[in-house]
Amino acid sequence: MSWFTESNRWKHFIGGFILGLLSLGNWYTALLVGLTVSSTLELKDKLWGGQWDWIDWIVTVLGCCLGYSLSLIIKVFLV
Repeated sequence: MSWFTESNRWKHFIGGFILGLLSLGNWYTALLVGLTVSSTLELKDKLWGGQWDWIDWIVTVLGCCLGYSLSLIIKVFLV
């Protein structure tokens, strides 16, 4: 679990998860939001002198996909 707390990866996951939950469209919009936000976060890190971290990027996109999956499951069973 130490890799997950390194570089605030848990914050990337939670942020992506919330974005996925709030994506009201379809898989395309959820994935587009996840890719855009994760790329923007990593670009910000790079521009401020840091390194591009692919693991942070993947964790954000994965969180978004899992968040959208949960919202889809909720929609299917509640509607």
